Amino acid sequence: MRKNWIDNLRWTTVLLVLFYHVIYFYNNKGVFGGIGGFGEFPEVQQYQDIIMYMVYPWFMPLLFLLAGVSARYSLQRTSGREWLRSRTRKLLVPATIGLFVFHWMVGYFNTVTAAEIVFNDMPAVAKYMIFAVSGTGPLWFAQDLWLFSLIFLLVRKLDGKDRLWTLCGKSGIIVIVLLGLLFWAAEHTLIMNPREDSADGLLNLYKPVFYFTVFLMGYFVFSHDEVQDKVRKAWIPLMACAVVAGIILIVTTWGENNTSPEYLCSPMNCLYGWLMCLAMMGWFAARFDCTNAFSQYMTRSSYGLYIVHYMVVAALGYQMKVHTQLPPLAMYIILTVAVFALSPAIYEVLHRIPFIRWCVFGEKKR
Repeated sequence: MRKNWIDNLRWTTVLLVLFYHVIYFYNNKGVFGGIGGFGEFPEVQQYQDIIMYMVYPWFMPLLFLLAGVSARYSLQRTSGREWLRSRTRKLLVPATIGLFVFHWMVGYFNTVTAAEIVFNDMPAVAKYMIFAVSGTGPLWFAQDLWLFSLIFLLVRKLDGKDRLWTLCGKSGIIVIVLLGLLFWAAEHTLIMNPREDSADGLLNLYKPVFYFTVFLMGYFVFSHDEVQDKVRKAWIPLMACAVVAGIILIVTTWGENNTSPEYLCSPMNCLYGWLMCLAMMGWFAARFDCTNAFSQYMTRSSYGLYIVHYMVVAALGYQMKVHTQLPPLAMYIILTVAVFALSPAIYEVLHRIPFIRWCVFGEKKR
């Protein structure tokens, strides 16, 4: 069972991720990663960073929510074993083998500053291994989703007769909105005071409990046509409430690190994030349940664009910031155009090369 609005919402969200990483790469709000901004906050405001505050609370939870919905549809037409085999090829292969084939280049730019200082006397093989591991980047999403797929098959057996799934399908719009409390509670599984030189920061990036909770909500609740219809009918008030919550959130927290555990666990961040997840699903179900040649292409290729895009961001973004005197506006424009132009080009080339397409994208023989 495929629904055009779900496909359209998924690839639209992926495009938002691409643009988010352009802004994030040059942010000056203390968000980990990237290369830093064009001056210290608050002396330099960088109002373009508002994009991070607008999309970060909801776009990755929404992708996991849609993944849960899609899992329900997939498992209606295939066995659990076949589904997991497909998930392993599509998710785990690119997020492990793909690191050593393609993403080590991303790892180079992630560690290039330290490499000049610390890695001078290190053997080339050791550097390559470090670059490969450091090149995970956005592939944490695929690693999380594969782990969730594995665990989920065990959870699914507990509801072998679909009793819980059937019960969740009776949720009214009030219950659906109140699921935001579960969204908020799951955020509180983050490590509030991550220790330096530990895996705490990594766990806060992967957020396994939070994202698995959202994945399960997608499977048990939002895979129902009745629930989707209720959200579709309420999309306008949901979007209005989300916009108000977003404005309040941004105005009251401007300048804060919007990826810190304290920020993510705040009631207003969770309220805005959850309302936007619902509003976007309702909006697309109501207005974008259609398809054309472009949307069909994006449905097929958006995962590949997600996999390769950060190479463009890291390589070109680093080169412009370190080796040119371009004004910031020019860097943003050039990097945005490059990401949306070169990512499809890289994808189209790589997925036509035998074995490489399997390693990097988890694609079977064409």
